[in-house]
Formats: sequence, C-alpha cells, structure tokens
Amino acid sequence: MTDAPGPDDPSATGVPETPSCGDSAAGNANSGGTGGGEGRRGGLTRRGRMVFGVLAVLLMVGLGAGLWVLRQVNPGGGPGQKIAVDINPGTSVAGVADRLEAKGVITSAQIFRVYLKFRGGASTIQAGEYDLRTNLSMGAARAALRRGPSIKFEKVAIPEGLTLDQIADRVGALPGRNRDRFLAAAKSGAVRSKWQPPGQNNLEGLLFPDTYLVTDKEDETAIVRRMVTRFDQVADEVGLRAAAAPTALGGYQLIVAASLVESEAKVTEDRPLIASVISNRLQKGMKLQIDATVLYAIGHKDKVLYSDLEVDSPYNTYKVDGLPPTPISAAGKASLEAMLHPAATTYLYYVLSDKNGKHAFATTPAEFEALKAEARRKGLI
Repeated sequence: MTDAPGPDDPSATGVPETPSCGDSAAGNANSGGTGGGEGRRGGLTRRGRMVFGVLAVLLMVGLGAGLWVLRQVNPGGGPGQKIAVDINPGTSVAGVADRLEAKGVITSAQIFRVYLKFRGGASTIQAGEYDLRTNLSMGAARAALRRGPSIKFEKVAIPEGLTLDQIADRVGALPGRNRDRFLAAAKSGAVRSKWQPPGQNNLEGLLFPDTYLVTDKEDETAIVRRMVTRFDQVADEVGLRAAAAPTALGGYQLIVAASLVESEAKVTEDRPLIASVISNRLQKGMKLQIDATVLYAIGHKDKVLYSDLEVDSPYNTYKVDGLPPTPISAAGKASLEAMLHPAATTYLYYVLSDKNGKHAFATTPAEFEALKAEARRKGLI
C-alpha cells in the first residue's frame, strides 16, 4: 500500500508528464500568432485609407459649396446704397434675376432663380420701377418683388403711319388716360418740336412711332412731350436738314414728304422709290396726286373713289400744288431716311402690283396706264 501514488503525484492522472519548456514554447507561439491576426483586422488597408481621404475631400467641398450658397442667399455686410431698378413689361423671372444681378441687388441670378422656385411667390412680376438696395438678401429681394413697384409702367405701342387722332386713341386706352386731353395737349402749343414752324401748333407727324413705357406719374402732356422728344432725337440721328437743290425742301417740308412715303409704302424696298417719285414731281412742278393725302382729307376711308378726288382741301394733292400743309402721319426712321436720300430714278408714277403691297413704277403716262391695267386685271385696284 505504501507503493501506491499519492494524490499530488503527477502520474495519478494517467497522462504522461510533458516538459515545462514545451509548454512555454507552445504558449509563446500561440500568443504570437493570435496577436498578429488581431493587428491586421483592426488597422486600415491602403485602399481603405484612399476611400476615407476621398470622402473627406468631398465632405469639405460640399461644406464649402454650402457655405458659398448661403453667402449668396444672405450676403454679409447688410444692405447697401439705394438704387432704382426698372422692370419692363413682359420680362421673365430669369430676366428679372439677371437685371437684379447686373444692378448689384443680388449676387447670383442663377441662385436667385432656384431660390424663387423653391420659395415661390414670384411667378409673375409687375412691370415698373422698384426702389431697392444693393447687396440685399434674397429673401429681402423676393419680398420687394412681391410688394410691387413704386412706379408702375404701362406699355403703349405706336406703329408707323398712324395719325395724331389714332395715336390719341391708343394713349386714351391706357388706365387713367384720356384721348381728348391728349389731343388738347398735342394741339395747345405747350409742347413743341424744334422742327415745328413758327405759328404752327399742330404736332401731327412730330410724335415718333415707337413703343413707350409710360409711368403712372406721367399725364397726357408728359406723354406728348416724350414722343416729341423722341422724334427730335431720331431726326438728329438721321441728319435731318435742308435738302440740297433743286428740291430745296426745308426740315419741316422733309418731314411732311416723309409722312407721304410712310402712308404710301407698304414694303421697305419701295420707300426710296416712292421718295424719288415725290422728289421728281416736285422738281417738275407736277401735282403729287397721292391717294393717302385724299384719304387724310376725307377722314380715312379704305379706298379712294373718283368722286373723292374733287374734295376741296389743302390736303388734296390732286387739286393743290406741292406738299400738304402738315404731315399726314407719323413717319418712322426708314421713311425719313428715304426722303433724305431718295433713289436716283426718272420715275413719276407708281401703282400697286401685288397683294403684299409692292408697287410698280413708271416714267411715262403710257407706262403708267399699262401698269394700271395690269393692277385691275389682278383685282388690286
């Protein structure tokens, strides 16, 4: 019994004892292997570091862009100096944004368009003059557009060839305006063109045909003054002056003759040719025999009848010599230039040659009669 192993004897387990150095070596090997694997899983690979760097750059760019947009929407420094900005009738939202950027009211038209799209409230913008400031926030600019202009505009279009009465009809159709007050202002002598003869108060033919933006602060007299000022400006631009001999027309007479060209010509290429007929007839002392003057005398019917040619009027150029006493319509720039520089021709007659308003021209009465016969055959006269 004394030879049996005790409880503390290693052989009691039945497992052979292994050397301690082997246990230590195995422990070191296992420990080292485990530590190396954990290091590779916990660190960033080269590719991971690149992805992280790209994302960081993109984040910084995005933050920078966001800050830039915010500075466009709400610029620093507060509102600047006062400025008046005109918005013409029919201007689009994009056009308004461009105008505000050009005037320094906002910093970016493109951002402002996006801002309005998301915030709403400016799909239509009233025409007029806005009292704004430079360097406004986009919220303040939007609010100002929604309030509307301090001075409102109304557009009135005056085509070439209208008489004073017809211009008055168009001005009288504007809100708060009156046709008769406009005519009274145009005939009172209170507003004068520099081309108007002494003692002549009639502004017929001296209101320039154009498109005008009329403010709500302009009365009828102010509108007349704008149209006369515009005429004088254009007359200076084309070089209106006394014509060279032999016609020897003065400035006002040239305006009268240009109104005849305007009333007769229907296509651009006819203007200098009709001007040459007028010039040639005046030089030869022939009556002008222009239908438009008869229509003016009798009140603008659609067509001249033979009986109309007998009307007693200083405007009936079938009966009186030379030019009528005043213009008969508002001549545009092209007709003024045509009368200043008529084509060099021997033409003395013209007649309608097609339904588009083109004329054919003749030098002799026989040629003229042949042209008239052709126009009748076409149903033009």
